[in-house]
Amino acid sequence: MAAFAEGVPCWADVLLSDLAAGRRFYGELFGWTFQEIATHYGTFTRALLGGKDVAGLVPKPDGRMPTVWNIYFAAQDAAATAVRVREAGGRVITPPVWIDEFCVMATAADPGGAVFGIWQAGSHPGFARRGTPGSYGWTEVHTRQPRAVDAFYRAVFGYEMTPSARPPSAAPPAPPSTAPPAPPPGAPPAPPSAEGAPADVVLWTRRGEPPDPRHAIGGRVVMGEEYPAVLPAHFLTYFVVADCDQTLRTAHGLGGRVLKTTEDTPYGRFAVLADNQGAAFAVIDISTAG
Repeated sequence: MAAFAEGVPCWADVLLSDLAAGRRFYGELFGWTFQEIATHYGTFTRALLGGKDVAGLVPKPDGRMPTVWNIYFAAQDAAATAVRVREAGGRVITPPVWIDEFCVMATAADPGGAVFGIWQAGSHPGFARRGTPGSYGWTEVHTRQPRAVDAFYRAVFGYEMTPSARPPSAAPPAPPSTAPPAPPPGAPPAPPSAEGAPADVVLWTRRGEPPDPRHAIGGRVVMGEEYPAVLPAHFLTYFVVADCDQTLRTAHGLGGRVLKTTEDTPYGRFAVLADNQGAAFAVIDISTAG
């Protein structure tokens, strides 16, 4: 499988205290199976669907670290991307490092404080399945600093930005059990609204791609007054499901929590959940879109 194009979300993993509990939860919820992988930096768990990589489960090396889903963006050169992060006003939290032969990985934060990962593919290009039930579907950053954040992602990944209707996740989830680390494209500001302020929502497309929802690879949402003041800027990662309501019932039975109940939108029926250890994520049934 070829590496993903620059700036495309290519991998997601969840940082957990109890991997066995995580395997039970996600195995039942999404039908994942698991494989333990040992590296020089420790052991992580590959989540598989039909034998294809869909996500990772990673043990927390420090109990003070957040219990959270992380999204990674593809980079042709992780070191060069880290330089652009700094130059654009972001922060490199973990410098690029080879994880055996799998990838070069780094962690960064945008100017609003939302944390994301950088992934330069080695033998592991990222998702082997996406956009189908049980696999990754979408990601968006929620921020209170849209001008700075839009300029940042345009500078780092070259995204084109198009104003959009509010996405499914516009109504915020409850605060996560543990806050993410504190602060996790120099270019024109975001497309303005009629009042001259940045649009509440923009879709990201790769430079040269048609600026429409069909080609969008992610987005940005403004965190307004409806968001709890204690909720920090963050990425919300969506997984596709075949039945949103049944997924919520299953998650509840496994010890998860519903942070935002099901809602029908033009994008599909969706909800926001927390797993049995507090990591927040969204699920969406895209078969109901339209």
